[in-house]
Amino acid sequence: MKRNKGSVPLLYIAHILLGLIILLPLAFALVSSLRPLDEIFRYMSPVSWRTFIPTQITFDAYVSLFVERGFGRIFFNTFYVSIVNVVVGLVIASMAAFAFVYFEFKGRALLFFLVILTFMIPFEVIAIPLYGLVDSLGWIDTYSGIIVPGLANGLVIFLYRQFFLDLPKALIESARIDGASWFKIYAGIILPLCKPVTVSAGLLIFIHQWESFMWPLIATRSKEYKVIQVALSDFVTEFATYWNEMFAGIIIAVIVPVLVLLPLQRYFVNGIANTGSKE
Repeated sequence: MKRNKGSVPLLYIAHILLGLIILLPLAFALVSSLRPLDEIFRYMSPVSWRTFIPTQITFDAYVSLFVERGFGRIFFNTFYVSIVNVVVGLVIASMAAFAFVYFEFKGRALLFFLVILTFMIPFEVIAIPLYGLVDSLGWIDTYSGIIVPGLANGLVIFLYRQFFLDLPKALIESARIDGASWFKIYAGIILPLCKPVTVSAGLLIFIHQWESFMWPLIATRSKEYKVIQVALSDFVTEFATYWNEMFAGIIIAVIVPVLVLLPLQRYFVNGIANTGSKE
């Protein structure tokens, strides 16, 4: 379909406006993190160039985060939990999807339906029984308590299954005729073909875990296992709000997923686009 030339400028204007809506709050957060606490809202009304360009730059907020608030440990916890979820979660999801596609067993359709339900049910519905289960295992305030409940991701299993359905079955049949084991087929033939969907699924898991707030809040009690999203709530106290430190923490929380996503965005888009709805 040929695009109307008159609509092109409007499209660019819409993109610019959308970009400003997304970037201006981040720009304000970045500038505020470099300002003294008493100057953050001084230039909010009326809005001027001083609103987004600091007249006095200080890194006190970032120094305070890592020296006084122990953000180094918090950053490590968040990164460690996210990476473990990605690595183990991809293995579990890909093996489960492999079984759904290539194995015939009783109740397969019902079991896959239950997998689909897992990412349709709000987390709040299962939070209390999940806490009871994790508490009975003695995993409250441990890495296991934060990591294990999120390892089996229904959405990632669905993505892998749909990708596997599009692979030629003749490839699997020929490998079986040649005497290849199922594990060899899975690890040596299927997985090397799954780079786009693996990158997409890995990014989904990483970003979801990096942004996770409710479950880490419920499952941890001490500062030793605190993650970044929970730590951001510490800047609001009964007597004051440390806005510059909060904005500094927000910038750190935002910049890591962006740095991970940008170099892999091509694979991410291809993985999602190429995951069809074949049955």
